[in-house]
Amino acid sequence: MYISKVTLVNYRNFANANFHFKKGINTIIGENGSGKTNLFKAIRLLLEDTSLPYAYKLSEGDFNRSLGKNNWKGHWIIISIEFDELNDDETIQSLFIHQAGIAEENFVEKATYNLFFRPKADIRHKMSELHPGDVHGLQSLLEHITIQDHYETFFSGKSSVDFSDPEVYKELVGDFENVIFPSSIDSSRFGAKIPHQMSVAKEISFTFIQALRDVVSDFHNNRTNPLLTLLKNKSGEIKEGDYQPISDLVNSLNQNIETLPDIQNIRNDIKSTIQDAVGLTYSPSSLSIKSSVPSEAEKLLQSLKLFIGEPEEEYEGGINELSLGGANLIFLTLKLLEFKYRKSKDSFANFLIIEEPEAHIHNHIQKTLFDKLNYSDTQIIYSTHSTQISEVSNVEKINILAKKQNFAEVYQPSKGLEKENINQIQRYLDAVRTNLLFAKGVILVEGDAEEILIPIMIKKTLGLSLDELGISLINIRSTGFENVAQLFHDERIRRKCAILTDLDSAICDTTIHDDDSSTIKKYKNKVANSEKKGAERKLKLTDFTKDNQWIEVFYSDHTFEVDFIKAGNSWEVIQTLEQVYKDKDTAEISKKELESEEVSSYGKRILTMAKQEGKGWFAIMLGDHIFYRTILPEYIVHAVFFAKEKFTSHTILDIVQYRMKEYLKEYPKYDFKTCKEILEKYKEKKATLIELKSQLELITKEEDQILAILDKLK
Repeated sequence: MYISKVTLVNYRNFANANFHFKKGINTIIGENGSGKTNLFKAIRLLLEDTSLPYAYKLSEGDFNRSLGKNNWKGHWIIISIEFDELNDDETIQSLFIHQAGIAEENFVEKATYNLFFRPKADIRHKMSELHPGDVHGLQSLLEHITIQDHYETFFSGKSSVDFSDPEVYKELVGDFENVIFPSSIDSSRFGAKIPHQMSVAKEISFTFIQALRDVVSDFHNNRTNPLLTLLKNKSGEIKEGDYQPISDLVNSLNQNIETLPDIQNIRNDIKSTIQDAVGLTYSPSSLSIKSSVPSEAEKLLQSLKLFIGEPEEEYEGGINELSLGGANLIFLTLKLLEFKYRKSKDSFANFLIIEEPEAHIHNHIQKTLFDKLNYSDTQIIYSTHSTQISEVSNVEKINILAKKQNFAEVYQPSKGLEKENINQIQRYLDAVRTNLLFAKGVILVEGDAEEILIPIMIKKTLGLSLDELGISLINIRSTGFENVAQLFHDERIRRKCAILTDLDSAICDTTIHDDDSSTIKKYKNKVANSEKKGAERKLKLTDFTKDNQWIEVFYSDHTFEVDFIKAGNSWEVIQTLEQVYKDKDTAEISKKELESEEVSSYGKRILTMAKQEGKGWFAIMLGDHIFYRTILPEYIVHAVFFAKEKFTSHTILDIVQYRMKEYLKEYPKYDFKTCKEILEKYKEKKATLIELKSQLELITKEEDQILAILDKLK
C-alpha cells in the first residue's frame, strides 16, 4: 500500500494542487516558501497520530490567501489522500472496505482518506436556502461567521471524485459567484464519514523527520531528543524489575552523598545563619541538602548522553562538539532508527517523510544517503533544495513546486512522456543540469563559450546575475535541445524555456570558383555545410516548439562569437590579441580584421582565434574584458526577456541605478540629478519608464543599450 495522490484545496499556499506519488522513493523540489513544509503538514494531519488533534484546530490562517482576507468564509479546506495497491490483508480490508475504500466485489485495491474543514450543518443549510444570485443575502449570512463557532473538521472516505476539479468543488461546496449551494451531499461520490476511532493513522507506521535546523538544541530538549525517544521505546519492553538494582544503587549513592561531613556542615551553617538573621519564628521548619540523581527509569534514561568521534579521529566528544554536518547526520540516523522500531511492529503500511535532509551534509553523503534509504515495503517522500539529491532522483517520482502570487503550482516533469523520452531526460539531469528544475526560467545553450560568457555579460551590463533574475543557464553541449526542453509543457513544467542556438549563416560567399585554391574550396564547403545544418536545425526546432507557449528559440545569425563582434564588441576581442598571438605582425593584421565592418573578415578571424585557443579557454580570456558598455547581442536580450517573463519595478530600478553608477565612474561630469528624481517618482509610481528613458537619453547622448532595454520593459 502506498500514497498515490495528495490533493490540497484552499489549504495554506495551495489553492488547488495535485501531487502524484509512486512506490519507493519520491522527491519534492521547490524554492523557499513554495509549500514543501505545508504539504507535509497536510499529510501529517491525516496520517500522523500525534498530529491528529491539530486537524481539529485549523484556523482562518490555514485558508489559501488567494481567497482574500475575509473571503474564506463559507469555503472549505480539503485534504485528500489516495492509497493504491492495498493487499487482501484482513486488517486493511476491515479498515477500508466500509469506510475509505473503493470496493469491487468486496475487495479494496484503492482507498481515499479525506479531511474537510467546512462550515457546520446549520450554516450549510442556510447557504443552500439562498435564492440563486442573492449575493447580498450570502454576504449577510457569511459576515458574522467565525472559525470557533461555525466550522468543523470532518473525515471521510470512499470518495470517487477529483476534488481539484473546480466543477466538483462547486457541486460539493457551492458556486459562490452565482450563489448556488447544494442542499445535500452525495456520500457515494464525496465520501462517507469515518469515525475518529477508525483513524488510518492508528494502523500504519508513519515517521516524519523535520528539517535539520538546530539539532544540538533538540538533543538537549527531552521532548525532541531522538535518543531519549528510542530509549523510551526500548524501556517499554524491559521489565520494571530489571531497573530495580540500578534504582537501589542510585538511592544508596544519594544517601552516601548526603551524609558527607562537608555537606552536613554546610547544611548546619545555612540553618544557623538564617536563624541569626530572622530568628526562630521565621526560619524554615526543616532544611536539608539532598542528592537529586534520579532513580526512576524514565529520568535515568534522560541522563544518558551520546558521545561521538568524528571520522578518522580518536577523540570522542558530546554532540555539541561535533561539526554541524556530523550532528545532523547523527540526528538523522537516530530518527531513522526510530522509524525502524516502528516499522517492526504490526502495521500494514510504512511511510517515511523527510524534510530537507541535506542541511550541512557533504554532497557525497547526500547522494549515498538517498541511495541507501530504499527500505522494502516503505514509501519515502523527501523534500529538498539539493541538486545532488535531485540528480539521483527518478524523474518519474519528482513533484516540482512553483511559487506564484498567493498560491503554488505543482508539476510532474515526466507526465505524458513515453518511457524512451523519460530515459533521455534522466540521462541529462546531472548535478549541473538539475538546476533547471529549481529555476523560475531557463536558457539552454549549446556550448562552453555561451555558458561562460553570457552570465558575465548579463552581470556586467545589467548589474544583476542570472541567479538574481531567477534564470538557470544550462549547457546542453550539443544541439540536441529537445531532450531537455521537452520538460517544459502544459502537462509538465509550466515555466519559460529559451533555447539559444546558431543559424550558422555563411560569413562569406560560398560560391566555388575555378581559380579558388583547394584551401579556399575546403573553407567555403565547410561554411556552406554549416549554413545547411543551421537551416535544418531551425526547421526541426520550429516543428518541436510549435503550439508550445513555454518554449521559444532565439538564433544568432552566424555563431555566438561572430555575433558578439557584430553587436559592436570588437574592442573586447582586440584586448585578447596579445594573449592569443605572440607575433606582433599577426596581432596587427588580426586587429585590422576585427575592426573591419565585413563579417567575412572579422567573422573568420574570431573563429580562428576561438579554434586555436579552444572555445572555452578563449571565452575565459574574453570574459576578463567584458564591462558595462559591452553590448548584449539582441537575440540574447530577447532570450533573457522570454525566460524572465516579468521584470518588477525594483529590478528595473536596480538596473538603471547600476548603469548610472558605472557611467559616473567613467564620466564623473555626467549630471544624473534629474534622472535620480525621476527614479524616485517611478518608485512611487508617479513617473513612467518613458520619462526615465528620455532623461537617460539626454545625458548619455548615445545609443546606450539600456535605452533599448527600457523600450522592451515598457
